[in-house]
Amino acid sequence: MAFPEPRAPRRMTVWATALATAALAISSIGVAAQDDNTTTMRSNAFDPVPQAAIAAMIQYCEEQTGVDVYVNTLNHEDYQNSFSAALQARPEDILMWFASYRMRFFSDQGLFGPISDVWEGIDNIPEGFKVASTGNDGEQYAIPFNTYPWVVIYLKSVFEENGWEVPTTIDEMKAIMDDAQAKGMVPLAFGDQQGWPAMGTFDILNMRLNGYDFHIGLMAGEEKWTDPRVKAVFETWRDDIVPYLQPGGTGRQWQEAAQSLFNKEAAMYFLGTFAGEQIGASIGDAATQEEIDAIVADTEFFAFPVFGTEFDSEMGIDAPIDVLVMSADPAQPENAKKILACVATGPAQTIFAMANPNLVAVATDADTSGYSAYQHKMSDIIGQSTAIGQFLDRDTRPDFATPMQAFIINFLDDPQQDLDAYLQGIQDFWDTLAPLF
Repeated sequence: MAFPEPRAPRRMTVWATALATAALAISSIGVAAQDDNTTTMRSNAFDPVPQAAIAAMIQYCEEQTGVDVYVNTLNHEDYQNSFSAALQARPEDILMWFASYRMRFFSDQGLFGPISDVWEGIDNIPEGFKVASTGNDGEQYAIPFNTYPWVVIYLKSVFEENGWEVPTTIDEMKAIMDDAQAKGMVPLAFGDQQGWPAMGTFDILNMRLNGYDFHIGLMAGEEKWTDPRVKAVFETWRDDIVPYLQPGGTGRQWQEAAQSLFNKEAAMYFLGTFAGEQIGASIGDAATQEEIDAIVADTEFFAFPVFGTEFDSEMGIDAPIDVLVMSADPAQPENAKKILACVATGPAQTIFAMANPNLVAVATDADTSGYSAYQHKMSDIIGQSTAIGQFLDRDTRPDFATPMQAFIINFLDDPQQDLDAYLQGIQDFWDTLAPLF
């Protein structure tokens, strides 16, 4: 697969389902007393499918290295909200986290341990991912092991039944949403109870309307939230997207919104491809493998449409990179590095991608022969973009990202509010933030 430099799902097999149960058991162990052949890991892979994938990959690396890994799994939101505090104490040796800015924020403070010596033996991960794993001091701090695009997901059967063609422009997408609404269908599934999913909508609209460079500059505080270009994003969101959203979205979890898509209650859903993790849940506990396979085969996606701007050719996209990092003072650093080196290998990432087919591996020697058409298309869409973001809460400073969730919910609950005053409030908050270091 070809990824640029930075500037359907496979079925969840019975094997993977069993591994999910095993992963839950592993997480209950918590951080155990260590001996010479152990290390510990903190994971945010709480939902069954990603938890199964982590369990499978770690089991493989345990077998390859002879190191036993004790995994402490937390709910995704709790994990992120407690992460900074955990780093101030003595956390697990290995931690799941995010590449680029969010990694550098903590490595700059000396809260991650450098693993440049591990990277000396890595030649199968593209340079762009190495850059995203490198701190401001030139040291490497992370091992990237998967990525995925944010796209518009739909069911082929629903589009066929309604005579809809995949849209490439926002006007074509609005025509589909108008037709869906007229037929009593939810045009666009939506769930933002957790606070972060709607950030993806802001990202894509800002990149489509104002371009990647402006978007990243805004995330870094180099541009102002009071800029008329930002107001245009919220006006477009209010006028072209909000009228089509599933009602009550700020009180709905993303998992529920995804299930409404797979239940054919909604025509489309803009989210990361991890939405496919909810296919089984959309049917219920009594779902048969045949029923799951049928929905998997029916699932498709397309890149968010363009707006006819000078930035159309960028095809900007959020494609976050998930990584493993090492804590600054691990109890078993050499064991931790053995596991990290293993996770960087093609076989380990192949196991992960096969167990979680809503994501793709980043290692060039990962075996993609077992990829579904869905996974191959994920790689293609990422590869076609020349402007890849890491997602709003990863591209900006953490003490702004979390409050920004509340700002966006405020907008979605009252999209007709005075946008000048609203955006001034965001800028005023940014201006209160102390220098990082």
